[in-house]
Amino acid sequence: MEQLTIGDYKLTWLRGGVTHLDGGAMFGVVPRALWSKKYPVNDNNQIELRTDPILIQGGGKTMLIEAGLGKGRFSEKQKRNYGITEESYVEEDLKKLGLSTSDIDMVIMTHMHFDHAAGLVKWSGDKEVPAYENADVYVSKREWEETKNPNIRSKNTYWTQNWKPVEHKVKTYEESFEPAPGITVTKTGGHSAGLAVTTIEQDDEMMIHMADNMGTHAHQNVLWVMAFDDYPMDSIAVKQKYMDIGYNNEAWFTFYHDYKYRAVQYDGSGAVINQVEKKS
Repeated sequence: MEQLTIGDYKLTWLRGGVTHLDGGAMFGVVPRALWSKKYPVNDNNQIELRTDPILIQGGGKTMLIEAGLGKGRFSEKQKRNYGITEESYVEEDLKKLGLSTSDIDMVIMTHMHFDHAAGLVKWSGDKEVPAYENADVYVSKREWEETKNPNIRSKNTYWTQNWKPVEHKVKTYEESFEPAPGITVTKTGGHSAGLAVTTIEQDDEMMIHMADNMGTHAHQNVLWVMAFDDYPMDSIAVKQKYMDIGYNNEAWFTFYHDYKYRAVQYDGSGAVINQVEKKS
């Protein structure tokens, strides 16, 4: 398991599953001739996208960013349509760290699309129950409203089975909240109306997790946004803001979906000065 330390916080990537989605959709109006130079693509025009939660330990808390795909949460048809080749190994990875699902205090959801939220729920016999029995689930109020009342477009990604079993554990916030000292979760919108960016600032170190506003390292260019984005101009504005902050502070940018990199650190010009690669 790959790890990164930011101040007093230890970040560990857990295996949450693998999807393969259309590369064109993931890069929007950017021509394949350009994006395929930065991110590999298969013969079906699909790119590998991991769904790996980030475990954060420190500040008296044990937290997750995102929840992965879970196990047994998709039909065979859905697995085929979304190119799912691996389901979650989060419980197994936690066990390797001497932890279990009961040790997770909170799950910070950047947004509630199915590939982020399916792992919030697990099967107990024939009943769907919270996967993290002691954890509160934090999501912005705007995101939670749309999760429960999706529109004609978003209903394809906000699935009732991913939120109904954890509804009693959900805690919402208007604009931002601080789950632990130095960690801030801020609603920014962009990819979804209520998407949130998570930052850690401690001991002159910084981490920025933009979630699907910067889904992979290949989305570094602020204009390279997804066709999946509900508000692409907002996505661009969020990227402009946080890339500027990150470059000026030589921040680490962390990823949930990237096939290769867990985190990349940029200098003031946007050049890569360090990275944490996923081990094969």
